[in-house]
Amino acid sequence: MLTSEEKKQYDRHLILDKIGEEGQLKLKKAKVLVIGAGGLGCPVLQYLTAAGVGTIGIIDDDLVAQSNLQRQVLYTMDDIGFSKAKTAAKRLSRLNPFVKFNVYQQKLTRENAISLFNTYDIMVDGSDNFSTRYLANDASVITNKPLVYGAIFKFEGQVSVFNYNGSATYRCLYPTPPNPEESPNCSEIGVLGVLPGIIGSLQANETIKIICGIGTVLANKLLMYDSLQMRQMVLKFERDLKSEINALETDYDFFCGIVSNEEISLEEFHINKEKYNLLDVRENWERDAYHIGGQHIPLGELLIRINEVYKNKDLVVYCKSGIRSKKAIDILLKNNYNSKIYNLKGGCF
Repeated sequence: MLTSEEKKQYDRHLILDKIGEEGQLKLKKAKVLVIGAGGLGCPVLQYLTAAGVGTIGIIDDDLVAQSNLQRQVLYTMDDIGFSKAKTAAKRLSRLNPFVKFNVYQQKLTRENAISLFNTYDIMVDGSDNFSTRYLANDASVITNKPLVYGAIFKFEGQVSVFNYNGSATYRCLYPTPPNPEESPNCSEIGVLGVLPGIIGSLQANETIKIICGIGTVLANKLLMYDSLQMRQMVLKFERDLKSEINALETDYDFFCGIVSNEEISLEEFHINKEKYNLLDVRENWERDAYHIGGQHIPLGELLIRINEVYKNKDLVVYCKSGIRSKKAIDILLKNNYNSKIYNLKGGCF
């Protein structure tokens, strides 16, 4: 049942045909896992919270950076450097105190995906890389859970629903991953700030439709949106029996053609530090607070300043946790950087 305060909170749903109290109770009982609390995850989380989804899981291991604020409107300048998942849950609890949030400050991996997916009714994919997309798809098939998919690229976006009542999956649409060199993310090529809000809102809409059992779900269909031309189209596709999934891949990065970077510990670096050049790819405020020396080029500026990176020695790239430095190394390798590159293990705190 809904409490008197919940009835006030959800009044506009309760008087809406096709939802009403029955639909609102379905929302209250639902459990949704949102993968990623970034560009897509923010609007998904905001609207699912406002709608009254009873339990929402947030999985993201990233920290808020200033460059996120152009599109991730759930955060503010005060949140820079803090966990996205934890910060999102705290702010969303103020929007709707009737929602339970489960926070996972970690990456989705083959080790935790199945157990997490078994805990929830619906998964919403707000990730920004192909390794996670294939993993989320495969885990949703194995656990027989629907997956609401969204993706953005510069000025364009896509939305679909996979594995809904036996519908087609991500692998039916994309049987093989693209070449990593042909699939840059927004930190390399940029993205229109409002685009994640549009696509994420559509993902939230599909999730609510699934929960309430209303409308026509985007299963076996791919919605493609072009923000420059204000144009959208829906393509139909079918389940491909050749793309059946029975087990998770051993290594999704390897499956997607992503080469693992060599790592070096801070202790190892200090022993022979004269052998290396250092590159710090953190934000300016992080550099001002603490650094271990070396050249400083923030990740968001690296592509346009790549010719400034020193090449006379082996290079050690570092950030706070080791995640952004991996992205920096990918950028360097894609642009034919010739010196040997190491990622500083665990980052620099």
